[in-house]
Amino acid sequence: MSTERWLTEHAADLRPGLAGLHADAAIVESWGQRLAQWLGTGGRLLVAGNGGSAAEAQHLTSELVGRYVGERRPMSAIALNAESSSLTAILNDYGVEEVFARQVQAHGQPGDVLLLLSTSGASANILRAAERGREHGLRVWAMTGACPNPLSRLADETLEVRAGSTAAVQEVHLVAVHALCAAIDAALPPAAAPGVERAAADPAAAEPATADPAAEPAAAEAAAARAERTVAPTAARDGASAAIGPRVVVVGDVLLDRDLFGHIERIAPDAPVPVVDLEAVRESPGGAGLTALLCAASGVSVTLVAPIAVDDAGTRLRARLSDEVELVALPHTGETRSKTRVRSAGQSLLRLDDGGPGAPFDVPVKSVRDALRSADVVLVSDYGAGTTSNPALRELLSEAALRCTVVWDPHPRGAAPVDGVALVTPNLAEARSAAGLLGLSASAPPDVLAESLRAGWRSRGVCVTAGSHGAYLALAASEPMFVPAPAVSGGDPCGAGDRFSASAAVALARGAVLSEAVQHAVADASAWVAAGGAEGFRRRNDDSSPRPGGKRDATLDEVVARVRASGGTLVATGGCFDILHAGHVACLDAARRLGDALVVLVNSDESVRRLKGPGRPAVAAEDRMQVLGALASVDAVALFTEDDPRAALDRLRPDVWVKGGDYDTALMPEADLVRSWGGRIVLLPYVDGRSTSSILDRAALTSAAEEAR
Repeated sequence: MSTERWLTEHAADLRPGLAGLHADAAIVESWGQRLAQWLGTGGRLLVAGNGGSAAEAQHLTSELVGRYVGERRPMSAIALNAESSSLTAILNDYGVEEVFARQVQAHGQPGDVLLLLSTSGASANILRAAERGREHGLRVWAMTGACPNPLSRLADETLEVRAGSTAAVQEVHLVAVHALCAAIDAALPPAAAPGVERAAADPAAAEPATADPAAEPAAAEAAAARAERTVAPTAARDGASAAIGPRVVVVGDVLLDRDLFGHIERIAPDAPVPVVDLEAVRESPGGAGLTALLCAASGVSVTLVAPIAVDDAGTRLRARLSDEVELVALPHTGETRSKTRVRSAGQSLLRLDDGGPGAPFDVPVKSVRDALRSADVVLVSDYGAGTTSNPALRELLSEAALRCTVVWDPHPRGAAPVDGVALVTPNLAEARSAAGLLGLSASAPPDVLAESLRAGWRSRGVCVTAGSHGAYLALAASEPMFVPAPAVSGGDPCGAGDRFSASAAVALARGAVLSEAVQHAVADASAWVAAGGAEGFRRRNDDSSPRPGGKRDATLDEVVARVRASGGTLVATGGCFDILHAGHVACLDAARRLGDALVVLVNSDESVRRLKGPGRPAVAAEDRMQVLGALASVDAVALFTEDDPRAALDRLRPDVWVKGGDYDTALMPEADLVRSWGGRIVLLPYVDGRSTSSILDRAALTSAAEEAR
C-alpha cells in the first residue's frame, strides 16, 4: 500500500473518532476543571496504559509536571508505566496483573484521580488497577475504545473513542490528552509568577469555586478532608444554576401528592365513619419530583426528565417544579397520577390513588440525551409507572452509565437497572423481591444479598438499606461495608428512600467515592426521619402547610378564632424562655396535649431584665419568639411587657393556663383571674436540673475555670 493511500485511509479512520471527541468536549472540559481544582490542593493524578497508550500516559504527565503552553505551577502527575524499577520488581514478585494496581495502592490517596488509557478496555493489568483504585477511594476515569467494555464498567467516568483502527483510537486519545491539558490551563486563575501556589476547591464541584459560604470547602478544608476521610451530612446551599456547582439529572416517574387537612368532631349520621371538616389543601410533587426537589434543596443544579400529563393537575405539577428544577417533560399516558391523603391530628386516615398509568411515549431522544450529557450524576427515581421500561430511555441511560455516574433507586414494579450503574439503592424488601426475580437467594443476609445483586445487576455497587438498622454496601473486589444508622426516636420514614438516593447522588456529584456517599446518605436519611419525613419537608417548605395536629400556621387572632368557632379548648402558658432547653420542650409538648391549640406568652426583654437582673435576657425577644414558633407543639406566640401575664391573659382568656410544677398557685398572681372566666390551672412536673439559670451558671463556671488555667 502506498503511503498516500495509507494516509487517506487513516484519515478516514480518524474522522469518526475526532467527531465523537468533539461531541464529548464537555467531558474533557469537566475533567480539566476538576483536575485543575484537585491538583491545586495537593491532590495527585495517576495515569497508566500499555504500549502506545503508555506513551500517551507519559505525554500527559510530562505536560502537567512541566507546562503545556502558558506558565503555571507544576502539578503532581505520575505515569505508572514509566516506573521501570517498580514495574520489573512487581512483575517478578506479583505477576503482570499487579504491575499498575500495586503502584495505585502505594501512591494513591482517597480523592486522587486514576486515569487509565486502553484501546480495548480489556487489559487485565488495567482492570486490576481500576479495581484497586476504587477499593482505595480514588476516582477512576478511563479513555478507551468502543464501549461497553470491562474498563468502562469499572470506571466512574469514561471518554469513549470509536475509530476505524487501534492506531486511530490511540491518536484520538492523544488529541484528547492535549485537549485535557488545555482545559486544565483554562480552568486555572490568570498566570502567576513561577512557584506561586494557587488555592483551589474540592474536585467534587465540576465548576470553579464560588464565594458562597455554604459551597464546597476551601483548599485547606479540602486537603484536610482528603487526609482525614471525614464525612458529614449533605449541607444545603442556595442556588441551582449550572454556574455554581455540579448538576444532577433525575429521571423517573412523577406524581402529584395531595394532602387534605381537617379536624374531626363527630361521626357521620349515615355511616359509622368520622366526618373530617376540611381546613387546608396542599399539593406538591411526589415520586421523582420529590427526589428532584431534595437534590435542589441540597444546593446542586437539577434537571428532571419525567412524563408529565397535559391536564389541569399536570399544569399545577409543572408550576410547583418550575422554580426549583429545569424540566424535560415527556409525553404521559393517561391523566396525572396522584395520591390524595385525608389527614387529621397529624395522622393519615385514608389514601386515594388515581390517574395514570403514567408511562412515557414518543420520547424526545435528542432533548433527553442533551440533558443526560449535562449531568455530573444521573439519578433514576423509579416509581413503577413505566419510565425505566421504555426502550428509548433505557438505551439513553445505558449510554449515560458509560459516560458518568448513575445512581438507580429501583421499584418492585420497575425495570432492572441498566448495566454499569455506579450505585443501586434498594430497600431490604425491594432487594429480596429483586433477588427472587434473578433466581438468587431472597432469604440471604442483607450484606450477602447486596453482593449477589451487584453481580446480578452488573453494577459497580449495591446498597441495601435496612431502615433504622442502617445500610449494607457491596462493591466490586471488596468485602461488604455496614453503615449503621444513628439512633432516631420516633419520626416518620415516609420518603426516606428518596432522601437516601438524593443524598448519595449529590455527594457523588460533589466528588465523594461510593462509600462516602453512602455514609452521607445514611446520616441524611436518619435526620430526615427524625424531622418528620416527607410531611415534615413539605411543611417546612410551604408556609401555608398545616402543622402537626392538623393546625395551620396562623396569627394569634386566627388561632383563637378557629378554636372558639369549633368549641375547642384553648391552652396557654408563659415565661421568659431565655435559653430554650429540654425542660421547656417537654412542658410545651405536654401543654399542647391538654387542648386544641397552644399559645405561648413571652416576657419582653425589659420584663426579663426586671425579673432576672441586668445580665438577662441572654437571647433577645424576637429570637426567642421565632424559636418557640418553630416548635411543632406551639400554635402562636405573643409578647407581653408587664412583669406578670395578667393583662395578656385577660385579653386572651384561655380555657387552660399551664405552669411548671415548681410554681405555687397560692403565690400565682394570675390564678384568681384565670378562674374568673371559668379557666383551669394545670401544673406540669418540674424537669430536674433543666433551667436557664443553671445552664448560664454552668457556662460562667466553665468560662472562669478556663480563664484561671
